[in-house]
This record gives sequence, C-alpha cells and structure tokens, in this order.
Amino acid sequence: MEELQSTEILDREILEDARKKAYRILKAADETVKAASGVWEKKIGETLEALNEKYAEQRKLAAAEILARLPMDRRRAKAEKIESLLRQAVETWYEGLGRDKVLSILKTELEVRLAECAEFFDSDERVRVLIHKIERAEAGTILKAVLPGKDCVIEETPALSPYPEIILDNRLVRISASIHKTVDFLLREKRAELIESLLGTAALNMEEVL
Repeated sequence: MEELQSTEILDREILEDARKKAYRILKAADETVKAASGVWEKKIGETLEALNEKYAEQRKLAAAEILARLPMDRRRAKAEKIESLLRQAVETWYEGLGRDKVLSILKTELEVRLAECAEFFDSDERVRVLIHKIERAEAGTILKAVLPGKDCVIEETPALSPYPEIILDNRLVRISASIHKTVDFLLREKRAELIESLLGTAALNMEEVL
C-alpha cells in the first residue's frame, strides 16, 4: 500500500515537473515570438516609412514635371488646333471652287510652267501625261489648250494627295500642276492672313511665339 502511494506521489511529482518545464518552454517561446514580432513590426514600420518618403518624393517630382510641361502642352494643343482649323478652311475653300475653277487652276499652272520650258516640248516626241483625280476627258481638254496638236498619251496614276494633279513627262523634262501645291502655297505664304481671318489678331500673336 505504501509502495503504491509512493508511486502515485512520484508520478504526480514527475507530471508537475513536466508541467513546469512545459510552462517555462511555452513562456520562453511566447517571449521569443513577442520579441521577434516587435523587431519585425519595427522593420516593417521603418520600411513603410521609407517607402512613403520615396513615393512622396516621386509624387513631388511628377507634379513638378507636369506643371513644367503644362504650358508647353497647352501651346502645342493650341498650335495643333490652329493647324487643324487652317486645313479645314483650305478644304472648305477647295470644295467651294467648283470643278471648272479647279481645272482652270491646273490649266493656268501648266501654262506658266510650259512658258518657262517650252523648248523641251518643241519636238515631235509623244508626251506622257499622268493624271490623278482628273477624268481623261478633262485632261484632254486641258492638253488641247496648253499643247495644241501635241501627241499625248494619258495614264491614270495613284497618289497620296487628295487633290487633282496633272503631270507632263518626256525624256527631257517633267512638269506638274497640282491643287495640292496651291494649298501648300496658301498655308505657307498666306498663313498669317488666314489665322487672323479665322481667329483674330490674338491668335496670330500666339502663333508667332510658338
């Protein structure tokens, strides 16, 4: 009986000792976790603070760049708008010409150019005629006026220009008449007048500083 009680007491002592050891181990582990958590929280806090400072600086730089570019972007946008309005004005002018006036412009241009180099077309050589956005019959009428009695062969040719064009070509020289050239002349030589007419003097002054 005494032996049994001694065994029970020993078992209780062993269990109590094991419980105390387990408690100490768990407490130490808990303290380790808390310490590690504190270290990580500090590191995370420092990292977040560094990131916030970095991105705050980047936001400042981005804002400064945007503000610096804004006047230039505005001027560019105004310049593009003016250019678009000029193109629209010229296109409206062209659409209002009428077909007879378009053909008359081409005929006049050819006459001017032929007057400067007529000697190159004095021979009996056949003249190759390239046309774009012109009917063969229309080209024939123009050719009878500018090169009367001349043997001409008419060919249609593709081109990027949206405007009519006629080209006279032989082995010595090539001359052309194009509404596109007239449009370019208006946009280049009459630019100030067009801008002032469309948008007023203020827009003209803005155009000069671009």
